[in-house]
This record gives sequence, C-alpha cells and structure tokens, in this order.
Amino acid sequence: MDRVAGYILYWLIAANVIAFTLMIVDKHRAEAGARRISEATLLKWAFLGGAIGTFAASRLVRHKTRKQPFAAQMVGILALEIILLALWAFGLLGPLVAAALAYLPRPA
Repeated sequence: MDRVAGYILYWLIAANVIAFTLMIVDKHRAEAGARRISEATLLKWAFLGGAIGTFAASRLVRHKTRKQPFAAQMVGILALEIILLALWAFGLLGPLVAAALAYLPRPA
C-alpha cells in the first residue's frame, strides 16, 4: 500500500470511530435529557468519511433512524461513501479525478 492510501485508510478509520462515538454519546444524552450534539455535527462527520460509523451506530442503538431529513441525508452520504470506496478499491477513482482536474483552467 502506498503512503497516500495508508493516510486515507487511517483517516477513514478515525472518522468512523469519531462518528460512531458521537452518535452513541448523542443517544445517551437524549435519554438523559442533556444537551445534545447537533445534527449538523453528526452529518459533518458522516460526510468527512464517517458515514459507515454513523449508520452503524444509528442501527445499533436505534438513534435517529426515523428522524427526517436527517436519516435520508445520512443514507445518501453513506451511499456516496460506498460508491467512492468501491471506485477507489477498483482503481477507478484516480483516473476519474485526473480527468475532472484536466478540465480546470491552468493558472497563468
């Protein structure tokens, strides 16, 4: 595994652990009537690579599974993350990014 792939893998692990933990903490705070973690923060961590952790925690402790539009946004981010991971695993993400970057104007 090259160095960049290792860093990406470490980031994804960390982001999923953080997202999972935040969902569990928010569930406990909800049950205790304490100050909650905002949905924006939970979705931000899902978007930053923690979608699998967010989704897993929501199913494990039955937290925010019916809360709309949060649940739909979470599932959408999860689908996007799975697609990107599949493209990366099959070696297709790099060429797609390179092709997209080729369309950007070059600095003068």
